[in-house]
Amino acid sequence: MEMEQFYYDNKIVKKFIYATILFGVVGMLVGLTLAVMYLFPNITDGISWLSYGRLRPLHTNAVIFAFVGNAFFAGMYYSLQRLLKARMFSDFLSNLHFWGWQLIIVAAAITLPLGYTSSKEYAELEWPIDIAIALIWVVMGINMIGTMLRRRERHLYVAIWFYLATFVTVAVLHIFNNIEIPVSALKSYSVYAGVQDALVQWWYGHNAVAFFLTTPFLGLMYYFVPKIANRPVYSYRLSIIHFWSLIFIYIWAGPHHLLYSALPNWAQNLGVAFSVMLIAPSWGGMINGLLTLRGAWDKVREEPVLKFFVVAITGYGMATFEGPMLSLKNVNALAHYTDWIVAHVHVGALAWNGFMSFAIIYWLIPRMTKSELFSKKLANFHFWIGTLGIIIYTIPLYVAGFQQASMWKQFNPDGTLTYGNFLETVTAIMPMYWMRAIGGTLYLIGMFTLVYNIIMTVRAGNTIEDELAQAPALQTIKSSRLTGEKFHSWLERKPIQLTILATIAILIGGIIQIVPTIMVKSNIPTIASVKPYTPLELEGRDLYIREGCVGCHSQSVRPFRHEVERYGVQAKAGEFVYDHPFLWGSKRTGPDLQRVGGKYNDNWHFNHMWNPQSTSAGSIMPGYKWLFDNKPLDISLTQKKMQAMISLGVPYSQDEVANAQKTLRDQAVKIEKSLESDPDFVKSYEDSRKKAAAKGENFVPMNEREIVALIAYIQRLGTDIKVKQTK
Repeated sequence: MEMEQFYYDNKIVKKFIYATILFGVVGMLVGLTLAVMYLFPNITDGISWLSYGRLRPLHTNAVIFAFVGNAFFAGMYYSLQRLLKARMFSDFLSNLHFWGWQLIIVAAAITLPLGYTSSKEYAELEWPIDIAIALIWVVMGINMIGTMLRRRERHLYVAIWFYLATFVTVAVLHIFNNIEIPVSALKSYSVYAGVQDALVQWWYGHNAVAFFLTTPFLGLMYYFVPKIANRPVYSYRLSIIHFWSLIFIYIWAGPHHLLYSALPNWAQNLGVAFSVMLIAPSWGGMINGLLTLRGAWDKVREEPVLKFFVVAITGYGMATFEGPMLSLKNVNALAHYTDWIVAHVHVGALAWNGFMSFAIIYWLIPRMTKSELFSKKLANFHFWIGTLGIIIYTIPLYVAGFQQASMWKQFNPDGTLTYGNFLETVTAIMPMYWMRAIGGTLYLIGMFTLVYNIIMTVRAGNTIEDELAQAPALQTIKSSRLTGEKFHSWLERKPIQLTILATIAILIGGIIQIVPTIMVKSNIPTIASVKPYTPLELEGRDLYIREGCVGCHSQSVRPFRHEVERYGVQAKAGEFVYDHPFLWGSKRTGPDLQRVGGKYNDNWHFNHMWNPQSTSAGSIMPGYKWLFDNKPLDISLTQKKMQAMISLGVPYSQDEVANAQKTLRDQAVKIEKSLESDPDFVKSYEDSRKKAAAKGENFVPMNEREIVALIAYIQRLGTDIKVKQTK
């Protein structure tokens, strides 16, 4: 056969690797900062854009989409070209993908600290950025499929199946979860409400983990582990079973994040059933990866890259065993809302994604620079200190999770809660938070070690250039199955048909779960006493979202004796019908707030938001002093927000919209008058008025400040449900 010469595009791989390293450092630094904030909550006192609630989504987005995302793209661009024996379809699309993705990350790094967020887990970015993500993702898909169509290799290797499934599923998840009504350039409301929003969000959230953190890295595993170990994949038949069962089952598992919530029981139980089944394909992949190293374990002792791979695959196995176990209702009843979940997430993120990324970087850079790794000793040091960091990070958090769950459930012989004050559980686990910070520090030291090692390797090697390759052109054969050819072998040479079948496989579960929840009204029974938020409460709710309060406080009382005793009557589906978006939360660093309305007076909330430790000794909540600033609450969009809510089915009348600002002011004045019952408030208020006059500043009345709107929202929570408590 006549050989064709062409060049692999290594420059795009280099760009994504450098971006991976940069954003890995940034994401982990922000993560360590957040860990330190648990120990010193007021370390950024008064700086709104450095507050915990705003930095937390920045950390998750930086690690997931910037660090892990760029690592996947680097490995995908390198492996795809070699598996298909072809340069990428378009250099322009490759570079558009790279620069577009980095601009999206920069946009996230600017908007999230400024408080522009939708509050949805792993989908916090506002609507213009969501549109940009969709467009850039399509650019990547066109480039990927275009390369497949002009390949020189007949069959599509297993790694490519996972890349295709990632492209299709992430596109579907992202689009459907982020359907929202824009109110302004950086403000929108989810079209889904309450229970429906929760289901769609965790259908997205769980599968963002599945199809952004798992399937693409399984594809990388199937390419790089055999390549580096110089061994064939243990079982190609197992890889076929692994792929199809994983993508079909994974998509059903989202509801296990909502067990014991107001989600209909049939949806919860469906999520549990498929989550338990998920252990089989997950471990099938782990076994296939580890057994590929048969006969190569002597290399593992010598090669730090293989060490990283072994721990990464083992971490994947641990996380995917624990996930189905956490979906069992009796285990979930203990773990949900505790630090156990944080530990579980970080086993996957630090070991599976982190170590897999490090291994790929350590292997690719010397090959592309045509040199040796600067220091294997430093790479080994990185491996061991990183592994130690994972252990010291996660094990204390598992202990903290068990301790939280057991303390929350304890009762005295007389039927009262043993630890009635939530802060007692927080105080008890502070040593574990210290250990987490130490573990995170060790892991970050390993990251800095990688940075130094890679810089020195690049300096010593050649400039990374495109790589010359040659391969025979792909001979055209008929599209129908050949004599004796099995169906899957035929499918492996048909990228379009493979993509369509993968799409059908991932759509089935989502359709069966989501459509009935949205379309069948009996799933979400309404409650007559539940009314829409007043204009001031609506503005306060947006402030609650802006400050990231949902990151530490849940709004969902589960049907357990200890929760009903501590917080009040369990959550009802009909309570959330006007909540765009839902705010059930996923962790309790502070107590649940669903029934907090009226529990404390306005002065308590006022003082608590200024200095939480003044009302709650031992609290690790930071102060929110910027809410008290001498500047007015922005109500320029209030009527637009109400109109958007009307379009979503919230029953505001046009008169209520027209009189929104007057209604808002009247309610704010009432709260201000209630604050004046505290002499300390009156004195400080007068002092601030005099200071403003002395400086010649315009003094903004307290009833026009942001804190009053937030108090109005918090005081509303749970007051629609009137239940007479019995002793």
